[in-house]
Amino acid sequence: MKNILPHTDAGLITPETSVVVFIDHQPQMLFGVANIERQQLVNNVVLLAKAAKEFGIPTVLTAVETESFSGYVWPQLMDVLPELQPIERSSMNSWDSPAFREAIETAGRKNVVVSGLWTEVCVTWPTLNMLDAGYNVYIVEDACGATSAAAHDAALRRSVQAGAVPMTTIATVLEFQRDWADRDHYDALMDLLREHAGAYGSGIEYAYSMVHKAPQAARHPHVVEA
Repeated sequence: MKNILPHTDAGLITPETSVVVFIDHQPQMLFGVANIERQQLVNNVVLLAKAAKEFGIPTVLTAVETESFSGYVWPQLMDVLPELQPIERSSMNSWDSPAFREAIETAGRKNVVVSGLWTEVCVTWPTLNMLDAGYNVYIVEDACGATSAAAHDAALRRSVQAGAVPMTTIATVLEFQRDWADRDHYDALMDLLREHAGAYGSGIEYAYSMVHKAPQAARHPHVVEA
């Protein structure tokens, strides 16, 4: 029996049906992350944010107890989305905030793509509430951080049991693109992947420069002396 979510394209999310949410990407929260290498986490979050911006997807930022405990949202994320200011909260649960709920409702999209810290609290709790409110929730698990691998895994199991869908960063970004024949975002996406997608990005650079003889991506390219 199939179990395809409504408000999707036969189960696939699209830029036109999605909103991306970034929850509590703040220094104090990052200090406690132990399920993923923290620089990799920052890289994944920035890739997701850049892709959301490139594809014109509505984006919501939120932060908790910024000046009393958690610190300011990472500069790497703020610089990707300079037009946005985080919605400030006191509750660990974003859905408790009327301003956050209004931002989600104003976006007018039923597919909520979530990245946040920590998975077991500030991601799982609003996920459960948004599912209850009728949204489809997609947790980008390698763009989320938890206090341990066990906490991350338990939070994901709890969320999936309630109806959330686990995703990963590169898979999410590629789903936004979907068809390589669509050239509107192709070049920009290739640049993002070369910068942030690790071995995949390195493979793209190799194919461009060595196979297709395109110019190197480097601003100061490697020159081999004759």
